Amino acid sequence: MSDNNVREDFVIRAEGISKSVTGPAGRLTILDNINFHARKGESIAILGVSGSGKSTLLGLLAGLDLPTAGSIFIDQRDITLMNEDARAQWRARRVGFVFQAFHLVPSLNALENVMLPLEMVGLADARPLATRTLQRVGLGERMEHYPRQLSGGEQQRVALARAFAPSPTILFADEPTGNLDAGTAASVEDLMFTLNKERGTTLVLVTHDTTLAARCDRVVRMKGGHIIEQDAPADTAAATSAPV
Repeated sequence: MSDNNVREDFVIRAEGISKSVTGPAGRLTILDNINFHARKGESIAILGVSGSGKSTLLGLLAGLDLPTAGSIFIDQRDITLMNEDARAQWRARRVGFVFQAFHLVPSLNALENVMLPLEMVGLADARPLATRTLQRVGLGERMEHYPRQLSGGEQQRVALARAFAPSPTILFADEPTGNLDAGTAASVEDLMFTLNKERGTTLVLVTHDTTLAARCDRVVRMKGGHIIEQDAPADTAAATSAPV
């Protein structure tokens, strides 16, 4: 396979990504010359301790922030050249998010939380799809409950339903089970990977949990703003010689 074909095969292609900020102590480099690629339907864990740069990288890949240097291509389109409004519109249509802290809207019930991103992309009648998605995650009887009335595991299931309902191309998950006990975390993990496989979504997962990371197709390990180790993409010799 040619290098051009390899590049076209990647849903996410980040090249030479660096991120620096200036503070009272001077310039701080958070990420230094990162290359990261992901294929359609692939699940990738970004593994590292707190402060390794993994959440910063996730935010850049999701277009929540811009790199100091480098380019990020999503489906061959450089999102670093978009303005903030264009990136927000792109995220609404192409990207789902699952966070450690759930980030549900407290004034909306479970159904309304799942309807919200559907309405943002202009779906005229979001209720039926939101209802089906909540039923799929096992919360058909809890749709009228508000976040404060739900357990942590139930809130994260609502968050999964909200993320998957618009059928995103890419799902970004930042420590998705970090606030859950072991038993609940395992159940939520099973559901996340099942939904991801059903929908054919590309999953990029940030975690410090090696057990969770091992469930992904590939693992990328970070330390001090650098990628220090990563599994090569499968199925092509050409990709193993390219930055991954």
